[in-house]
Amino acid sequence: MRNLLRLCPLLLAAALLFGTDPAFAGRRVALVLANSAYQHAPSLANPVNDGAVMAKTLKEAGFDVVESRHDLSAQDTRRVLRDFADATRSADIAVVYYAGHGIEVEGSNYLIPVDAKLERDTDVYDEALSLDRVLVAVEPAKQLRLVILDACRDNPFGKTMKRTIASRGIGRGLAQVEPTSPNTLIAYSAKAGFTAQDGDGANSPFTVALSKHLTTPGLDVRRAFGFVRDDVLKSTGNKQEPFVYGSLGGDDVPLVPVKAVAAAPVANPQADIRRDYELALQVGNKPAWEAFLAQHPDGFYANLAKLQIDKIQAEQAHAAAIEKAKQAEAERDRLAALGAQKDAQAKAAAEAKAAEQAQLAAQKAKEQAQQQAAAAEQQRVNLAASAPSTAPASTASPAGTNVASLTPATTPADLSRSVQTELGRVGCFSGQADGNWNTSSQRSLSQFNRYAGTKLDVKVASTDALDVVKSKPSRICPLVCEHGFKADGDKCTKIVCREGYAVNDDNECEKQRAAKPAKPATAKRDDGDERPARQRRQAGGAAAGGYGAAAGIAAAAGASRPSGGQVFCNSGGCRPVSRGCHLEFRGGGGPGNDANVEVCR
Repeated sequence: MRNLLRLCPLLLAAALLFGTDPAFAGRRVALVLANSAYQHAPSLANPVNDGAVMAKTLKEAGFDVVESRHDLSAQDTRRVLRDFADATRSADIAVVYYAGHGIEVEGSNYLIPVDAKLERDTDVYDEALSLDRVLVAVEPAKQLRLVILDACRDNPFGKTMKRTIASRGIGRGLAQVEPTSPNTLIAYSAKAGFTAQDGDGANSPFTVALSKHLTTPGLDVRRAFGFVRDDVLKSTGNKQEPFVYGSLGGDDVPLVPVKAVAAAPVANPQADIRRDYELALQVGNKPAWEAFLAQHPDGFYANLAKLQIDKIQAEQAHAAAIEKAKQAEAERDRLAALGAQKDAQAKAAAEAKAAEQAQLAAQKAKEQAQQQAAAAEQQRVNLAASAPSTAPASTASPAGTNVASLTPATTPADLSRSVQTELGRVGCFSGQADGNWNTSSQRSLSQFNRYAGTKLDVKVASTDALDVVKSKPSRICPLVCEHGFKADGDKCTKIVCREGYAVNDDNECEKQRAAKPAKPATAKRDDGDERPARQRRQAGGAAAGGYGAAAGIAAAAGASRPSGGQVFCNSGGCRPVSRGCHLEFRGGGGPGNDANVEVCR
């Protein structure tokens, strides 16, 4: 370990000698296209101005080739792209910037030249330039292929364009893309499916932000677009969010390298100690820190190293407490299963409870040690950024000094508050950034891990978590809205349905069914007849002449008979039943065959 520490100055000298700085950039070429004077659509005011600003920005950044053209026809655009492809063959970085109209058809994106008519949806294949054609032009570049599209405007041909197939989709703005070539980025002025604003000035908000951040010396292009996103969101009231598609490797890729300044090496003991500390930090185990303290037993970095050892010991103690608690619990369960004596079971239960309490205490000590080590590491990073080769003598306190005394700005609460703020920026935390790393904050970081594909420790707010979340330029966690609301950018807006429609359970507008009219109150039987309908139909049929005149006479007599009396009817007529007699039903019925017979005592 000591040999490794002593090699640090030699390794640094070798790095400076052979130029391992990832910010180095070779030959850089750029093509700027801007279309304003459309012949068959309303002209645009800003694209030509935006193209001039971007061309000036790239030239001042030292690009070897900056080709700037505006208001090109489809044929001229193809020629320019062909010539630019020749220039990219010897380039390390190739950039294409386009401002003007763009259109999405069936999931593919097209740039619209100034002479396009687009009378039919299929004309886009002949009169426009596909985004894939632009990507072919930058393909030969070795280090970075960058296409920037300030073309997410409303389609000016949408109202007049004829659809040859009704199902052919023509989207709003541009469609999402996934570059197939490595080291390729495609930047939109607005997220896929959304439109961009031209702004109130001579340039669009997107181009203004690009000219400010994109060519910052030494700034990684991904971070540059993160700053562009923040500026555009702020200037448009969160209505427009630029978006970047594609991926790069782990090294920084700036468009403009940092100019190396030759300086004579100056011996600095603090710089040597800092390098030794960072090497031990990379190894990260207890022997590495003990080796560091053996060589540097006192001072600022020694105190930080001791905090790192405390963290490792606390983690080891927590792991041992967990194992001991498991063994005590298993012994308690074993004695209970064997039916051991009560005093033995009670002793085992007491030991299990004590082990559980020790585990909780070890967990709390571990979390505290992790927070202290994280806060101390943040303090070191801040000091290195402000004065990389020095450490204030006032901070070189004796061993055992509380981390909070290093600086009030790097307490665990401040670190937790910073992580909460960044989680809120990427849409994973909706609470108040109060510095209290509670269950809600842990759940928010767990959500970030899920959607960002990371494995950060959610139990503590660490500098690693802060750096990883800060590196994300846009929303990570999806926006979840309540019923009756829909996601609109970073906000939930209420769903408004047109007249006659209402929001259903699937959060979609659905036509309402007309209510059935209520039955009128008079629709009741008013004849007082409570007999079943079948009997009433049979009686009605008989009265209508089903069995001849006798049945009709019987019906008439029945309607006029005295209350409580019986009437006998046959073909000769109807009469009251004699006193002391009654009628019996014998079946039959019809001409010459009476259904009822008068029976007398």
